[in-house]
Amino acid sequence: MPVYPELARQEHISGVVEIEGVVGVDGRIRELKVKSGHPLLIRAATDAVAQWLFRPTLLNGEAVEIVQTVVVRFNLQ
Repeated sequence: MPVYPELARQEHISGVVEIEGVVGVDGRIRELKVKSGHPLLIRAATDAVAQWLFRPTLLNGEAVEIVQTVVVRFNLQ
């Protein structure tokens, strides 16, 4: 889970950050590129996604790299 930035929490900012990256054959994501999102939420979202491990995509039984879009939601509770 991403860490909710304290300044964003204080300012009551919520929303989504959309990130695109390449998921490698090892399941790790790289080449992250932010497509949209509030500036106060972007760093927390990219830091979290960079640590995630994805299930590799298989094509004819072989792991292949894919471009994946990830949406990270920040909701104040």
